[in-house]
Amino acid sequence: MTPILTTLLLNGRVHSPSHPDATAMAVRGDVVAWLGSDDVGRRQFPDADVVDLEGGFVTPGFVDSHIHLTATGLTLSGLDLRETPSLGQCLRMVADYAAAHPGEAIWGHGWDESSWPENSPPSTAELDAVLGNRPAYLARVDVHSALASTGLRRLVPELKAARGFTADRPLAGDAHHLVRAAACSLLTATQLEQARTAALGAAAAAGIVAVHECAGPEIGGLDDWLRLRALDHGVEVIGYWGEAVSTAAQARALMERTGARGLAGDLFVDGALGSHTAWLHEPYADAPDRVGTCYLDADVIEAHLRACTEAQVTAGFHVIGDAAVSAAVDALERVVADLGAVAVARCGHRLEHLEMVTADQAAKLGAWGVIASVQPNFDALWGGRDGMYADRLGAERAGPLNPLALLASQGVPLALGSDAPVTGLDPWASVRAAVHHRTADSGVSARAAFAGATRGGWRACGVRDDNMGTLVPGAPASYVVWDAGDLDVHAPDDSVQRWSTDPRSRVPALPRLDPTADLPRCRRTVHRGAVIHG
Repeated sequence: MTPILTTLLLNGRVHSPSHPDATAMAVRGDVVAWLGSDDVGRRQFPDADVVDLEGGFVTPGFVDSHIHLTATGLTLSGLDLRETPSLGQCLRMVADYAAAHPGEAIWGHGWDESSWPENSPPSTAELDAVLGNRPAYLARVDVHSALASTGLRRLVPELKAARGFTADRPLAGDAHHLVRAAACSLLTATQLEQARTAALGAAAAAGIVAVHECAGPEIGGLDDWLRLRALDHGVEVIGYWGEAVSTAAQARALMERTGARGLAGDLFVDGALGSHTAWLHEPYADAPDRVGTCYLDADVIEAHLRACTEAQVTAGFHVIGDAAVSAAVDALERVVADLGAVAVARCGHRLEHLEMVTADQAAKLGAWGVIASVQPNFDALWGGRDGMYADRLGAERAGPLNPLALLASQGVPLALGSDAPVTGLDPWASVRAAVHHRTADSGVSARAAFAGATRGGWRACGVRDDNMGTLVPGAPASYVVWDAGDLDVHAPDDSVQRWSTDPRSRVPALPRLDPTADLPRCRRTVHRGAVIHG
């Protein structure tokens, strides 16, 4: 990291609502000192180190509100199956990777059978045919089920008795957690350290200055989280620990033990739609005998919320299916009735994903100050009348998923994240997906989406400084310089959803976000005055 002492950035376009016409920005130490025009800046800071941005676009740094860093790094450096077009190609990639890495356990991620012509994942026998006795763990794209070779399954004696076990199909539930832990134990400390560093580097290269790591005993374990927390990279790592408690004393002790920001994140009430483990009120359209999986019962959910509220600790859950959302909202309602809405709201409880929510539930969440950590790219990947959601639920039930506009209209604060490695790290892709929702009237304005990806992430983790996530004098010098091309104010009227075309609104322009436009490319990322990329 290179400290910036006093720098004047010229010939740029600074995204600052309080200075919408700024073409220069001065940074002193780790603070934004001034914004304005180039000529005034040169006179006011004659001794500054001058950086010519050559027309670059400057924004606040992004915050990814939901990520899994080690798994992301392992995908970046290892076997990435997210683009495989078929079952056969998936098996060929696995075989090629195994041949190129002899003697190593195989960790892969990203296969998605819903996009394959076969519409079916490889069987255990097919996996063994290309791997022999090699241990292999291959997570589905949503990381709520996984292929496991016989060589890996043999390392878990209790596997056959675990919920979610099948002999020749992907493993889900407790069985998945068991083989994931076994696979992780086969990775070397060097592999894991390199993965964490690679993920943080990729985040910085994407213009991300802070991430909310969603850790927990069934994800990477405590050692993984503590090692992430100890890294000195430059990208700020804010941790949430997904483990349930039943008393305020337990909540305080676990917070002290983990050093997490809250007992929230991926505390699983249910799983994911793609793996048929999201918990539903009604059966899946393509699996009429299944309604998904409930991992936490109502009493556990309520006890956790109550304990954390009494301890003034942020609580939260992973909820995707409508039954899971109902369980969380109903438990919140009981805690509000007992402890009061103010006590609940001051904790900043959060719900991750929140894909199937009704208008009544959204209104309650808004009144109670509950934060929605959402992933708009889920809709971009799987939404629409012909997407995976429609396959799983039918088009009518799938249409209302990820209702960002509904949540925002009811006062539910939005924080945008990637859930990487499930989706890519590019925050502009998340902003664009939030604007161009695949269900009419479910998207939000570019202004709301951008705020959710910047200020929203800071507010979601309890930072109440109004300057954080903005570029104004006195704000932390956390910013990104982009090659952005034309801003939306120059785009044709029908090609993009704008913030405002009226100059009196004093709203700065954003890059073009229409689906055919090239997204901005990061030149330099700076966090709290230190260059962390570029």
